[in-house]
Amino acid sequence: QNPPPHLSYAPLFQFLTGQNFLKLGQQIHAHMTLHGLQPNAFLGAKMVAMYASSGDLESAVTVFRKIKDPTSLLYNSIIRAYTNNGYPLKTIDIYRQMHSLRLKGDNFTFPFVLKSCANVLDVWMGECVHGQSLRFGLELDAYVGTSLIDFYVKVGELRDANKVFDLMTVRAVSSWNALIAGYMKEGEIRVAEDLFRGMPCRNIVSWTSMISGYTQNVLAEEALSLFDEMLKEDSEVKPNWVTIMSVLPACAHSASFERGRRINEYVNRIGLESNPSVQTALIAMYAKCGSLVNARCCFDRILENEKNLCAWNTMITAYASHGQGLESVSTFENMVRAGVYPDAITFTGLLSGCSHSGLVEFGLRYFNSMQTKYSVEPRHEHYACVVDLLARAGRLVEAKEFIKKIPMQPGPSIWGALLAACRKSRNLEIAEIAAKELFVLEPENSCNYILLSNMYAEAGMWKEVDKLRARLKCEGIKKNPGCSWIEIKGKAHLFLSGDLSHPQSKEIYNLLEALPEKIKAAGYIPNTSFVLHDISEEEKEQNLIIHSEKLAIAFGLLNTNPEVVIRITKNLRICGDCHTVIKFISKIYEREIVVRDVNRFHHFRDGACSCGDYW
Repeated sequence: QNPPPHLSYAPLFQFLTGQNFLKLGQQIHAHMTLHGLQPNAFLGAKMVAMYASSGDLESAVTVFRKIKDPTSLLYNSIIRAYTNNGYPLKTIDIYRQMHSLRLKGDNFTFPFVLKSCANVLDVWMGECVHGQSLRFGLELDAYVGTSLIDFYVKVGELRDANKVFDLMTVRAVSSWNALIAGYMKEGEIRVAEDLFRGMPCRNIVSWTSMISGYTQNVLAEEALSLFDEMLKEDSEVKPNWVTIMSVLPACAHSASFERGRRINEYVNRIGLESNPSVQTALIAMYAKCGSLVNARCCFDRILENEKNLCAWNTMITAYASHGQGLESVSTFENMVRAGVYPDAITFTGLLSGCSHSGLVEFGLRYFNSMQTKYSVEPRHEHYACVVDLLARAGRLVEAKEFIKKIPMQPGPSIWGALLAACRKSRNLEIAEIAAKELFVLEPENSCNYILLSNMYAEAGMWKEVDKLRARLKCEGIKKNPGCSWIEIKGKAHLFLSGDLSHPQSKEIYNLLEALPEKIKAAGYIPNTSFVLHDISEEEKEQNLIIHSEKLAIAFGLLNTNPEVVIRITKNLRICGDCHTVIKFISKIYEREIVVRDVNRFHHFRDGACSCGDYW
């Protein structure tokens, strides 16, 4: 029986495209070959599309290369195949080949080539494609126009993206979305907001782009407010899993545990509780809001065969940020046993966990195994973790010698780790070495000057303190004011040190003024070394009372029920006296208190802290 002609096969391959019927497609191809039928350019284009959509790029390329008289349709198929399979440079090479054959590109060619140019930041080639689209009268095509906007946005040419947008007579929703994403990426929030409000029609991508943009620009309240707007009954669009993943980091930024918990409830209502990506985002959110228990529950909801590297990394990092080094190690070992191999992010979390928990030998062993066992090249952040690991353990000389052996220029995080650890060990000699490097690497970072100044003050070296303060003033470097905040009933309450602006200031200060007598009876001795001014001891004790974290905790005690966990976030490192006082508060008031500072979490309960005073 004679095989059907080319045209009879074309609909078959078109039907199989995207259906994941690779075996059937291969059988039809074999049947053609058996009967000596070689595909022409039209049929070849359908076969390339079928193979590529099934993930068999090698067969798609083989078919493409065997066609003697290629057409634009055939080239479009292979260009799409390379682009969708993540080979942007191949796409660009094939387009050059197509151009050299004088084959005309169309609105199916240019979008994929532009996407590839954007992926490799090939501005010159992208502009050439723009020129070709003008030549063929396709710049005003909605599909090509949107691709041009997206290309210019991704290569950082926002002005050109805007020019294309202004010239478009018919603007697809995707064109608006691409431009909104571009302005959000550049931090032009107000322009993005004006575009969003001016859209004749919005889809889920429009809303998600705005929420994601707010989150990336650390505008948590704006992101959460827009998400709440989507949840209203009269909202034109409801959140999907991508929207949820975009808004959850906003909860983490603002330590908004209650808002995050409500989003989790929404996730369960719409049936996304089994989505691994959403659960991974929830793990990160809960961990950054101070609830390891909830984070672990979300991790356990992911099926074992669906726990990818991202999920494992998120859980390892969560344990590390809470000072649970042994749990980080245990989770890492479970991941390896599950057949998931670590990457650079894994080791950053793992080494950080070891550092926060004093697991020096574990940390050094894992660092040394990175290249030899797991083929992961150590990066700057891994060397910083090792310096931190050694320095925290008091092995400052060893840490300093380790820095000399680092095969790259040590950056601020490496010298910063060394300087921070020097205060605990009261090693001014090494502190001055680290600070000197930091003053060059990041001259406008006030924290380095203040940390060294604090060490001088503790040592009673007031002349050196005055010199550093004069230098800060002379160079116009401003100190970041310490502030702490607490969320109660969905509302954040911010406190600065010595703050009197809060409506409940009188009650807060009354509670704090009575506190020293209570905790001194339980054994508290004020650590006035944290008041770095040359004043009397009595004044120093009074100064300690008004630290921002104490104000936030006092507010929490006044406004929450005994069973509620008090969650505080501080923008700087918690001071040693506050750490001691909070332990006593947790015992006297029988409360659980979680404090998230710039470095880690501290969980206080029954007079003890989860850090074991190793911080």
